Amino acid sequence: MFNHNLIKMVKAIRLPMIFSLIWMGAAALPAQAETKPLRIVASFSILGDMIQEIVGEFAVVETIVGPDADAHLYQPNISDARAVAAAELIFVNGLDFETWSNTLISESGTQADVHIATKGVDPLLVSGDVDPHAWNSISNGVIYANNIADVVMAALPQHAAAIDKNRQEYVKKLKALDKSIRAAISALPKDRRVVVTAHDAFGYLAQAYDLTFLAPVGINTEAEPSAKDLANLITQIQTNRAAALFVENITSPVLIEQLASETGLQIGGRLFSDALSERGGPATSYLKMLKHNISTLLTALQTDN
Repeated sequence: MFNHNLIKMVKAIRLPMIFSLIWMGAAALPAQAETKPLRIVASFSILGDMIQEIVGEFAVVETIVGPDADAHLYQPNISDARAVAAAELIFVNGLDFETWSNTLISESGTQADVHIATKGVDPLLVSGDVDPHAWNSISNGVIYANNIADVVMAALPQHAAAIDKNRQEYVKKLKALDKSIRAAISALPKDRRVVVTAHDAFGYLAQAYDLTFLAPVGINTEAEPSAKDLANLITQIQTNRAAALFVENITSPVLIEQLASETGLQIGGRLFSDALSERGGPATSYLKMLKHNISTLLTALQTDN
């Protein structure tokens, strides 16, 4: 026969233990929620990479315009609207680079704060228009990094020290690269510093390193050069004794190939202007993009046609 008193005693011991375990599990839930990564949306791939480098494991970064894609011509879709709606922070380049972003953000219904990564950048003007390609100057890249870190540290104060450490290390790498680029370009003769690219995206790089970039298309890839524009550019190329032509990852090579045929200049390689490369390519991060572009430029400019 069962001892009913013994059963009652076991139940009396087990029930408090079960309630204790349930309470401990519930108490652990807020701690898990606190460690959930922040949801960040970046407008394009270069900016998204900068953000990920700085926030590290403390955020999930989603990019609207991905690698090898043209942000000038981009048309957002439903999945983009969903990503923006779910975001806790949104970063855009600003300087009228993402002409589609205001509509996407307003129509998504997002409650996220929107931050401009180029805050504090001294903008260049091209034919009276603001050049949005500020990231092509490493000194501006440092401004981007500091702006990103300030925003994310404010959103994640419990991880501010780690995020600031990431920022410091990233800025250190950028400044070291800038120093090595200046040393390499300083050895170039003055008559080997003019190049031609598909669109006018490298003004900040040109200003930083005393180079000259010519282009058949202005700062926006939507523009279509006329026959007169191309004729004038060919005259410029010949007058300025351009050293090489370069295609870009986001534009068709047709114009550059036409200019190569007309001028006799060689195509010196492929530059990454507005987007990173796909996985497996030479420019899968902002730092790698800068290194690739400078290496490609120097190889062509140091070689006589």
